[in-house]
Amino acid sequence: MDMTITASTFSANQSIPSLYTCEGKDISPALSWQHVPDNAQSLVLIVDDPDAPDPKAPERTWVHWVLYNIPTQSTGLPENVGVLNLPQGTLQGLNDWNRTGYGGPCPPIGEHRYFFKLYALNTVLPDLHEPTKAQLLEAMQGKIIQEVQMIGLYHKQGKM
Repeated sequence: MDMTITASTFSANQSIPSLYTCEGKDISPALSWQHVPDNAQSLVLIVDDPDAPDPKAPERTWVHWVLYNIPTQSTGLPENVGVLNLPQGTLQGLNDWNRTGYGGPCPPIGEHRYFFKLYALNTVLPDLHEPTKAQLLEAMQGKIIQEVQMIGLYHKQGKM
């Protein structure tokens, strides 16, 4: 059976509640996954937005969250997960705010898509010392057993 990833507060291709964005508390949503391959040794989670800055004329992919070496026994992450309650052994990479941790949706214009990508790897990666998404993807080359993604949507309601 193929691996799945879901959020408890929004469905795939639906709006992400503002609580998890710059207009709310900017906390991470609760995520869960199932059917991790038996031969997987670790998991990677990358959350990014390929529609930055304007979905009608995207110029770059904005990285919101980078986690790696998530234990395969883990079945998800709780809401508002922080460094102290990440699954033991999980390491963090840098997002595009140049910090670790979750940074929620905050699109400057239009409705953006947020990709929650989960990768099952055939190894546990070495400590990459807060890698960028690009550095992590390079380290993952040839080690991905399976990957799955879920897309959430967000359009800023108020003015910043």
